[in-house]
Amino acid sequence: MVERVDEYDRVLGVVERGEAVRRRWLHRIGGSVCRDAGGGYLVHRRAEGLDRFPGLYDCVIGGAVAVGEGYQDAAARELAEELGVDAVPRPVVRYLCRSGLSPYWLGLHEVLVTGALVADPAEVAWCGWLTEAEMCEAVRGADFVPDGREAFGRYRAAGQAGRTTP
Repeated sequence: MVERVDEYDRVLGVVERGEAVRRRWLHRIGGSVCRDAGGGYLVHRRAEGLDRFPGLYDCVIGGAVAVGEGYQDAAARELAEELGVDAVPRPVVRYLCRSGLSPYWLGLHEVLVTGALVADPAEVAWCGWLTEAEMCEAVRGADFVPDGREAFGRYRAAGQAGRTTP
């Protein structure tokens, strides 16, 4: 269940996420761009069994914000579930994303990953670290999710790219 929201991110009601996607109702997603101490970016290939963009590459780890949950809490929960990362992500930007399968509000965060990753194979088929130049090239590829491409652009526009530590 997720909160259906309006164009100002105000709650309208509670719906099933699948229904929100099918009907193209706005809802909330919390996600994070992961960085390492050297300034690298985490890129991952989505698992083949996923119903949204299976097998494509992405630079955002995230998912639906649960009813009553905040963007930052959702981003932290998704990091733990998908990568085994226990961290408090730092908010970067919140915006209305229309480049995915359906529109949604994205609370985009960043997190410094210092430990080993333990990827959930049901969510992440592969992951690795890229330099900023490599990430800029990767997001232009046809095998990259469109909303991840937009998120990276928004992340860079917010002045986060090029920093060595989040």
